[in-house]
Amino acid sequence: MIIANIYRDQIAACAAAIRQLQNKLNGLSLLRLLLFVALCFTVYVLMQGFSTNLFVLTLLLAAGFIACINVYYSCKEQRRLLEKLRFVSTNELGVLAGETNGFPDGASWLDNDNYLDDLDIFGRRSLFHTLNRTTTVRGTVLLAGRLRQPLLEPGEIGRQQEAIRALTGQTEIRRLLTATGLLMQETNTTPGGSPSDLNMDNLRKWLDTPPRIANRLPLRIAITIVEVFSLYAIYLLFASNTYTPVLLAFVACRLVQVRYLKYIGQQHQLIGHNHEVLDQFAGILGVFNKIDTTGSVVLQQLRAHTGNAHTAIRRLSRLTNAFDQRLNLLVNLVLSNFFFYDLHCMIGLERWKAANRAEFLDWLDAVATVESLNSLATFAFNNPDNNYPEPIAAATAAPRGTPAHVDDAASGPSQGAAAPGLFIEATRLAHPLIPAARRVANDLTIGHEERLILVTGSNMSGKTTFLRTLGVNLLMAQCGLPVCAASFVFTPMQLLTSLRISDSLQDQTSYFMAELKKLQKIIRRLETGAPALVLIDEILRGTNSEDKTYGSEQFIRKLLQYPCLSLFATHDLSLGQLEQTSPGAVRNYCFESVIESGELHFDYRLQCGIARNRNASFLMKKMDII
Repeated sequence: MIIANIYRDQIAACAAAIRQLQNKLNGLSLLRLLLFVALCFTVYVLMQGFSTNLFVLTLLLAAGFIACINVYYSCKEQRRLLEKLRFVSTNELGVLAGETNGFPDGASWLDNDNYLDDLDIFGRRSLFHTLNRTTTVRGTVLLAGRLRQPLLEPGEIGRQQEAIRALTGQTEIRRLLTATGLLMQETNTTPGGSPSDLNMDNLRKWLDTPPRIANRLPLRIAITIVEVFSLYAIYLLFASNTYTPVLLAFVACRLVQVRYLKYIGQQHQLIGHNHEVLDQFAGILGVFNKIDTTGSVVLQQLRAHTGNAHTAIRRLSRLTNAFDQRLNLLVNLVLSNFFFYDLHCMIGLERWKAANRAEFLDWLDAVATVESLNSLATFAFNNPDNNYPEPIAAATAAPRGTPAHVDDAASGPSQGAAAPGLFIEATRLAHPLIPAARRVANDLTIGHEERLILVTGSNMSGKTTFLRTLGVNLLMAQCGLPVCAASFVFTPMQLLTSLRISDSLQDQTSYFMAELKKLQKIIRRLETGAPALVLIDEILRGTNSEDKTYGSEQFIRKLLQYPCLSLFATHDLSLGQLEQTSPGAVRNYCFESVIESGELHFDYRLQCGIARNRNASFLMKKMDII
């Protein structure tokens, strides 16, 4: 695969660069050791007898030693970044090979009451797990939120598609963006190992607190006077061993800042201990500034809002880091008590807030948006055979064909008379989470006349998978993603499903009651009038066959009263008569199985009509159950 070769080349390039840097680090370590030994020797000789030339040499050696340390740690940072870049490419190569994505799977977002569980949206090897490349809590929350609440306006979906298209081809920048987030994430974790985030309540309180120090000119003059006196007092302490001026400087300093001590403590609680998170945000926005935004209104707007954001956030990170040092014993004893360390930190923070308060929250939202789009664009890049769908507003949707039908794999959307309403037209539609070699694609059109498709078939024939295929691809389409189909034209709508039911001992809910509650929620959502795609798999399995048939038929008739499209999978072949009793509203399709030479075969092809073959008794006999 061409995509896999790109990642292999990136891995090889990173490995070569890491080896070069390691050699450089080894040389710098040796040089640093030699400089330190030479420095110690010159200091020793200098202590034996002063020499101007030797003093200058000592200073030069000290400067060289410090410079060597700076270069050494700079190279170490470059190596760490290269290691993250290598991880990103290795992870992508593994994902292409069917291995598990190394990023979180979002299992905490699972909700059994809606489509998230039915369609495998969260959890191991879920859609979220496949998409996720976020490194910040905010990015993860936004990506999860997009899957929980997809876009429903064609214009918004189109703009999302533009942003993903623009990012997809910028492979190196996307990789650098992810690696930068991972690099900063190493120091930005909670004791449990998960990424930490800003406390937004505290942050808003800090932003809303009016300045009390930076704008007070008399206070700043008093600070300057006391600081000058403190320097003089310390000079006298060492020059003449006089303690009184030092005590006076200490008292003066405390008197000046005593009225602000409570305010300083409160501000530190609101903004302190955030420099790691802020560093991560600054790094991500710094990389985003390198992205080419041509062709995307969303990216251009983000760039306009975040032009110098990374510089400002980096400055805030340094200020908060300096503010945290007030808890250091040496800083507290000397700098705070004689040189107003806390007040200087507060002056810097208040000035930063005055300059950036209006835009700061937008910058934080931009970080989440960038990370979410980066994840979606990575998926688009890894799946070049996917195609971008065409969203059409329901009020102006023009059906392109005759009643819902199954086309052959080579056919495209058909043409027909205009009639506004909900519809989906898909050709070569397949499940994006099934490996390409094992996918079976089908064509489907629904909504031009019939609004409910009844899907029958034997066990394991592919009914439920097909329902999930349609649901997952619609969700992807409404997130702006390219879908696993040759073409996909649709009107945006909410997803309502009942495919997987679980009973609960804790809630004292039986399987049957859990199913009824799920169906009730679907009806309640439909009663709001919002357009929907309803996916139902074999309801009322916990009752007798006659009651099940009656209940299923009445539920289908109920669905036809609402503005929705529905796919209803069932083993109850008697429901097929609804095509005759509700002409133009219900249509029968099926998945068949074939028994040949004592073996059961499935082709997973959607066909017109009602399923006739049965496999349950055959399998029971084959397994010696009966």
